[in-house]
Amino acid sequence: MAPRKRLVVWQGLMVSLLCGAGLTGCNTSTTESGGGSGGGGASALRGSVELDGSSTVYPISEAAASAFGEKYPNVKATVGVSGTGGGFKRFVRGEVDVSNASRPIKWEEHLQCAEVSPTVQYLELPVAYDGLTIVVNPANDWVDQITVEQLQEIYLEGGGVQTWKDLNPAWPDGKIQVYSPGTDSGTFDFFREVMIGSGEGRSMRKDMSTNEDDNVLVTGVAGDKNSIGFFGASYYFNNKEKLKAVPVVNPSSGQAVLPSPEAVESGEYAPLSRPLFIYVNVNSLKRPEMQRFVEFYLDRAAEFAVQVDYVGLSEDVSERVKEHFRKKTIGTHFWTPEGEKREGGLLEVFTTENAVPVQG
Repeated sequence: MAPRKRLVVWQGLMVSLLCGAGLTGCNTSTTESGGGSGGGGASALRGSVELDGSSTVYPISEAAASAFGEKYPNVKATVGVSGTGGGFKRFVRGEVDVSNASRPIKWEEHLQCAEVSPTVQYLELPVAYDGLTIVVNPANDWVDQITVEQLQEIYLEGGGVQTWKDLNPAWPDGKIQVYSPGTDSGTFDFFREVMIGSGEGRSMRKDMSTNEDDNVLVTGVAGDKNSIGFFGASYYFNNKEKLKAVPVVNPSSGQAVLPSPEAVESGEYAPLSRPLFIYVNVNSLKRPEMQRFVEFYLDRAAEFAVQVDYVGLSEDVSERVKEHFRKKTIGTHFWTPEGEKREGGLLEVFTTENAVPVQG
């Protein structure tokens, strides 16, 4: 087995997460059998499960919902796409069972879970890794790699870059059309944290074309020779004929790297690698179909991730996630009880001791 390596996780500006070697396959579990928790066979299980949130996590959750529907035909699992922020808006009010998220929950969202009755206690469960992908139009034959500093100049408000020539004197004088996920998107939040940072004068430019639907961004970049955009890797891999991915120069190694599954897993694709999550309303787990659905999802999360061009969790992370689910370890691991961000790798941060439940 190859040695353990590090990945980048959303924590402040940039922090690393640990990943194991090799993609994990489909893990078997007794909970996926017809007679698992809740009693009865597959045909006896009835009800509904509602998910909403991240367009990045959507393909994974949709794959899980589709496979679950084949095994349990009398359970209706629906997956919405309102962006990470939009999903959390519904989740903290207790309106959906599961919130798909391409970033950890924000502290203010965590606090909002206590503002409703009953209080929304939740499970925070990583399900995959992603490499946020920088894309340009295929007709762009001048950009063969890009640095963090150049991305900052393009996306920073007041960065001074309007044309490609502004970025590099050897490049054409065409005006750059800048695309970005909408402000409700966890991908937007992640990119802003990693690339732009916070503080006075640190904000994303206001003249971008934004949309919560990554497919709209794909269409925009594909239709403009001078465009640039970003979104989760799956949307690039599914639209390779329409887009050109730009290798990002790793600030540590100086090497230009594309977001291949191997590069995301190894940490070479930095600083744009990240974990993806589902957040589960604990109260919803009282329903047998919800309990079974989450068991099913976690058992096959790596399989679903690879199926839709993401990176499956390493075996050690996957087992810890399942353990937290079995023990119902509620709350966020990415914030202290005082509302300070935790720093460190995923295996360091994602521990039972670090879980901070909602104080209702």
